[in-house]
Amino acid sequence: MTIKQKLEKLALVKDTTCVSISLNTHRTHPDNEQDIVLTKNLLKEAKDRVINEFGKRDVAQLLENIEAVENEIDANYNLDSLHIFLSNEVKEVIKSTWKTNYNSVHISNTFDIRALIKSYNRSQEYYIMLLSQSGVHIYSAINDVITDEVRNEDFPFSENTLHTTQRGNGSDPKHDDNIVREFLNRVDKAAVRLYNETELNFIVICTEDNYSRLMQVADRANIYIAYAHINYNNTTKHHIAMQSWNIIKNKQQESRKQAITEIKESISSGKVLTDLQEIYQASLDGNGDLLIVKQDFEQAVMMTSDRTFDLITDKTKANAIDDITSNIAWNVLDKKGRVVFTSMDELNELGPIVLKTRY
Repeated sequence: MTIKQKLEKLALVKDTTCVSISLNTHRTHPDNEQDIVLTKNLLKEAKDRVINEFGKRDVAQLLENIEAVENEIDANYNLDSLHIFLSNEVKEVIKSTWKTNYNSVHISNTFDIRALIKSYNRSQEYYIMLLSQSGVHIYSAINDVITDEVRNEDFPFSENTLHTTQRGNGSDPKHDDNIVREFLNRVDKAAVRLYNETELNFIVICTEDNYSRLMQVADRANIYIAYAHINYNNTTKHHIAMQSWNIIKNKQQESRKQAITEIKESISSGKVLTDLQEIYQASLDGNGDLLIVKQDFEQAVMMTSDRTFDLITDKTKANAIDDITSNIAWNVLDKKGRVVFTSMDELNELGPIVLKTRY
């Protein structure tokens, strides 16, 4: 399940008691040892507050989930923040490559997903396909980090057994080529099934020859963004993650340039908004086609109605939304618009947040 799918699932949950815990974490030892202590303390705070406010009977399963989740978090694989969502029915842990504003325990009848929305909007989630005839592995990646390996009915994909089952014609180059193509055709069909579930694209780590063949047999070649050459002497997760991330970064930069150009060309048509309040309302109405936000821009607000707000400087105020731009970005994405976060100076003349509307 992708982060977006998890967000959509968590956003729909309404329960008497929903516990949301967010904390900053560390990627390396020994710093991540303090993550273990902090996680334990925040879970204890959550447990004590739940018991004090609701007793034990109606939240028995929630209390069990609080107890159990601590043992399910491996600090050795922490990223830059950790987000834990618990109720009687839900137990979800999500790691992020973005820091959260503060360590917190939030208890309400819905989950507090604002920090996760910000993380999702500023991160790139994709798959890495490590492809060779000895087997195919698919890894889930966020930015420069592999977060997990996909294990389902298709993957990991076993070695190309067609070579051994049809060895009699092994001296025929054309026959060998057909065998490789058939193998890659099967890999492609499995990849398409995974893409249909998650809508995440692939970076392929393989030889140039295999990538060329894959493109020739692929049912949906567009799901494969690009490839990086496989180094059989180094296929560690860290190495292939950095190979893939370098490709993603370059493509993001080109995409951002195109997005800024598109915005500028739309100004004369009257479809570009730069006022934050107007942008928010357009995002609610499904009128957001392309949103561009400066990477470090945030704005805390206090809602005055369902559609209006006042700007504030203290994001820790009760009932404050610490960053309305994350909510806007989620609204645009949820209604099939596009969102780009950028640090490129070309946006400066338009302001820190710009929306191209549909109409």
